[in-house]
Amino acid sequence: MRITVIAALTCCLVSPWALVAQDVDSSAAEAAATATESTATELPRVAIETSMGTFVVELDSNSAPLSSQNFLQYVDEGFYGGTVFHRVIAGFMIQGGGVTADLKKKETRAPIRNEADNGLPNARGTIAMARTGDPHSATAQFYINLVDNNQLNHANYVSRGGWGYTVFGKVVEGMEVVDAIAGVKTSRQGMHANVPEKVVRIEKATRVE
Repeated sequence: MRITVIAALTCCLVSPWALVAQDVDSSAAEAAATATESTATELPRVAIETSMGTFVVELDSNSAPLSSQNFLQYVDEGFYGGTVFHRVIAGFMIQGGGVTADLKKKETRAPIRNEADNGLPNARGTIAMARTGDPHSATAQFYINLVDNNQLNHANYVSRGGWGYTVFGKVVEGMEVVDAIAGVKTSRQGMHANVPEKVVRIEKATRVE
């Protein structure tokens, strides 16, 4: 919220006490406006506790409202507890949130609309929605970018009539945990490639109040 204060300049007969009162009233109004603005722009945070440590993500619910709301609903339902990071590619990303340790997919809600056109880039440390080849197929799975993955941005797809991958937040604490997960040894397990040989479990995901 931007407040423009217009001061009317008058000559002579203005009491200095009136000026003091005006200054106090103005300061109080500005302080109240600042507090309101701070509350309005406060973004939700989620702590993701894993078997290798905890990291915190801040969701950009302004730029990606559908993806943020979708993620928070899964968080509030306790959906992510017991899922794993099942796909880890060093120098690219870590992906999880949808399958169990035995690589079985959990049942999810209906997919959501792609929001990759929100202008948020797939930069290092951002959290984004995983999906299939169908651009509007994201459900619960997410990934954390380990580097700037500009090739996943919407701008690189739109010229071909396609979509990119929706970024909806960023890691604000514990990026070292993400990097540690990225360093685990992986192998192929059945139809799944890049699976950590030692399970990296998500113990729980909870809102940070």
